[in-house]
Amino acid sequence: MNNPLLSDWEGAHALAPFAEIDDEDFAPALETALTLHKAEIAAIAENPDAPTFENTIEALETSGRALDKVLSVFFTVAGADSTPRREELQRDFSPRLAAHSAEISANAALFARISELWNRREDLELDADQARLLYLCHRGFVRSGAALVGAQAERMKEIKGRLATLGTQFTQNLLADERDWFMPLSEADLEGLPGFVVDAARAAGEEKGLDGPAVTLSRSLIVPFLQLSPRRDLREKAWAAWAARGANGGTTDNREIAREILELREERAQLLGYANFAAYKLETEMAGTPDKVRELLMAVWEPAKARALADQAVLEDMMHADGVNGDLAPWDWRFYAEKRRKAEQDLDEAALKPYLQLDRMIEAAFDCAHRLFGLEFAPLDVPLYHPDCRAWEVTRKGEAVAVFIGDYFARGSKRSGAWCSAMRQQAKRPERQTPVVINVCNFAKPPKGQPALLSYDDARTLFHEFGHALHQMLSDVTYERVSGTSVARDFVELPSQLYEHWLEVPEVLQRFATHVDTGEPMPQAMLDKVLKAANFDQGFQTVEYVASALVDLEFHDGPPPADPMAKQAEVLERLGMPKAIVMRHATPHFAHVFSGDGYSSGYYSYMWSEVMDADAFEAFEEAGGAFDPEVAQRLEAFILSKGGSEEADVLYERFRGRLPGVEALLKGRGLDTAA
Repeated sequence: MNNPLLSDWEGAHALAPFAEIDDEDFAPALETALTLHKAEIAAIAENPDAPTFENTIEALETSGRALDKVLSVFFTVAGADSTPRREELQRDFSPRLAAHSAEISANAALFARISELWNRREDLELDADQARLLYLCHRGFVRSGAALVGAQAERMKEIKGRLATLGTQFTQNLLADERDWFMPLSEADLEGLPGFVVDAARAAGEEKGLDGPAVTLSRSLIVPFLQLSPRRDLREKAWAAWAARGANGGTTDNREIAREILELREERAQLLGYANFAAYKLETEMAGTPDKVRELLMAVWEPAKARALADQAVLEDMMHADGVNGDLAPWDWRFYAEKRRKAEQDLDEAALKPYLQLDRMIEAAFDCAHRLFGLEFAPLDVPLYHPDCRAWEVTRKGEAVAVFIGDYFARGSKRSGAWCSAMRQQAKRPERQTPVVINVCNFAKPPKGQPALLSYDDARTLFHEFGHALHQMLSDVTYERVSGTSVARDFVELPSQLYEHWLEVPEVLQRFATHVDTGEPMPQAMLDKVLKAANFDQGFQTVEYVASALVDLEFHDGPPPADPMAKQAEVLERLGMPKAIVMRHATPHFAHVFSGDGYSSGYYSYMWSEVMDADAFEAFEEAGGAFDPEVAQRLEAFILSKGGSEEADVLYERFRGRLPGVEALLKGRGLDTAA
């Protein structure tokens, strides 16, 4: 029987045949694909002809297509619809894939061919795209340890394999803690909760096989519960479980895993000649050095902390007025912040939510993309990996642009958070291919037959992830290596965070924020309050984020800590962390940093990109409106279509004429005048 993962994927969009794929297809498909890729690499490395760009660099770029197909499907379902069998396969695949990658980067004959071309690059008459690909290929091999020999080369292979195993284990432990914990609620426990939270709790209880409602660790349920439940004892219990993910002892505890990961990263960096892992990691980012990152984060930290401390005093007074003595605790902050928002700004989450229907917010994101970039979206009826998924064909002037897949609802089999990935990336060589892009979110699923309603934060997440999707879909580069979001980590969040601004454009909300029952648009008075409250509680939000980013940086900018939890506490103490706020991601559940290398020493990237996104949206405002066609054309031409085909700072300067300062970020967060 032919393995569907390795067959030619037919149909107008050449999508993976999900309906035909079984979990037992993955292992044999991976085995075959690895064998094919090894043969392709050997053919390139052992080619008797002198190395040329075509027979070495371009050949490398086009190798591994079968492996890409297998892994695009596997990692999509492993992250968004995990099963015990898929988790078992991932534990097996991760070290094997790391070993395969290490074997390629350690191939001396292959690296010799790449190095020869690099040394002769001035004589090769390469065009700009080819020169960029050669540069990235050579740099990637060097940074992977291709120049190491003997015992050092062998140790590098061991480190990579162990890191892959540990990253997978960290991810699966976190998923297990999030999946397994729930707090059943009695009918009395629901008292004081608005209907949308009650509905979400009942749906969660049903998913867990309970006869009644429950709170789970899905962010789209636990956060509104912490905001709106008047039961302090239940808030404390739920918050404690949320904060303890990955630190519960037993087989799912991540603390020792984090320690070993930090130790191995440091060793890896030193093998390559770097002072520490942060120096290694940041070398290829816009920031360049740990000092530049620290400078930005501390410029934001002080005004954010001042605002948070002032807010903490107000919320603590509110709590005392309720007859609750003692200090404001982390499980109190969201509850009293929500009460304060309702009192001071007359904005009630329960009244707002009926105007934020999931389907209407999807329409809003699509409509903005149409007005800015001329994109059209038409529903596709195709088999996907889960019944909750939806697909659209994306076109422009009748030409195919992409396929977009949305997987919006939380479930126990899905890891937490939200992300964008591409099952196929845009490229023109070796053959023209259009992207297949997925947005994965964790919004609360409504009871059957009811429409899904979002919080304002959920709606912002939807726009954020769609900004990533646009970066993938509007990519127009020659080679897949530089396609879409294949850019510096501290540049990749620019398109996503920039797109969030369109959610706050009044005419967008006026058109798409319509009441779930009446269809009436959001009243102007409420719309005004929503926009006015955009920066509400920014002290809290900025402090919890920047604290996480600074702990991440300190973990990697120096010797690895013998006890990461003690190091975390030391950093927070030195910063003067407000007592009622904790890190957004404490070490045992800091998946951005420990599930892989992606955001390691790089969690600051969101804020680095925010400096640019605040400035970039000002370009639209200066031109007279959020949908100015000339600025939109520049945004696509110089940023969204370019991927990593040029350095990020060069692309941004082409778009804006200059690089921005931190002032626009502070203004955007309302922190330009400290509390």
